[in-house]
Amino acid sequence: MPVMVDQTAAPSRLRSLDALRGFDMLWIIGLADLFLQLAKVTKVARLEAFAVQLEHVEWDGLRVYDLIFPLFMFLSGVAVPYALGKKRERGDSRGALLAGVWKRALILVLLGIAYNGGLQLKFETQRYASVLGQIGVAYGIAASIFLITSTWKARAIWCGGILATIAGLQLLYPVPGHGAGVLTPDGIVNAWLDRLLLPGRLHGVVFDPEGLLCTLSAAALTLGGVLTGEHVRASGPASHLTAARLLVAGTGLLFAGWLCWKFGYPPIKSAWTTTFNLLAGGICLWLFTAFHLFIDFRPQAKWSFPLEVIGMNSLTIYLAEKVLSFPEISEFFFGGIARLCGEWQEVVLIVGILLIEWLLLWFLWKKRVFLRV
Repeated sequence: MPVMVDQTAAPSRLRSLDALRGFDMLWIIGLADLFLQLAKVTKVARLEAFAVQLEHVEWDGLRVYDLIFPLFMFLSGVAVPYALGKKRERGDSRGALLAGVWKRALILVLLGIAYNGGLQLKFETQRYASVLGQIGVAYGIAASIFLITSTWKARAIWCGGILATIAGLQLLYPVPGHGAGVLTPDGIVNAWLDRLLLPGRLHGVVFDPEGLLCTLSAAALTLGGVLTGEHVRASGPASHLTAARLLVAGTGLLFAGWLCWKFGYPPIKSAWTTTFNLLAGGICLWLFTAFHLFIDFRPQAKWSFPLEVIGMNSLTIYLAEKVLSFPEISEFFFGGIARLCGEWQEVVLIVGILLIEWLLLWFLWKKRVFLRV
């Protein structure tokens, strides 16, 4: 699928998927900064406690902000049965669909390199791993498994196999110079493989959170999204039984992740440990089910519209954040008002950024322009 501007929106969409994707992206484009600034200005204890959750853990552990990227990957998987399943049902060949999947993955890898400064042609300092690249390759793996298998059970086995492989490598493979089961930034098998095989600069100097094994592990979470989307699509738009099953599955994943953590295998987002996948997968299932219940079960619900506008053009705003200086635009329009607000100046400017970003996306939505890959 080439990068293009789509002048039409799909006539029927899973609105909860768009809304939750928009909710997720909202934290990236400014909502997290808003809460951090509010905590700083107000000194309210609860806001200060929540502000801690809006920063990544240094290495092992889990905070709210560590779930932003995994949720996006999970949701990219939820969309797969709706997009590719529909094409398979109308008779598109598996080969053609696989070619399209990996074309999309390649475009995202290249966009990720460009996002990381690839157009500057500074090859000695270029970082080739990227957020967009990980989304693309993990999507490619998960979508390919969806296309080459024919049953939900087979896809679940693939998902479990990836998780078991990652755990086995991280806990049992003897990393040269460190040994097996060393879960430190320089001793974990992910870091060793990235230093050995990944060209260019690594984001963490000795490891890369979007490196080779991290991407394979993230594919399991994306495949978990595929299984979720497939189950919801097969059950119809408003099945309480399906929602209950998703909540039970999420609880099971959280319990399994807790057990792994308790027995010494912690969640590490920068290495995408299996424990991290289990905990993130459980929380993603809970969040998706909540949005599914409050939006798809209520066709007339309007509260989710602002989030859907963001979710339907999430790639657009992610790239626009890199190209356009929204802080300068906010300063231009709201700088005067902000300066009158004293210590609340930064809060006003961040609100201005969010408003400008949303109005841009609303304008594109009104024109039915959606950036697709």
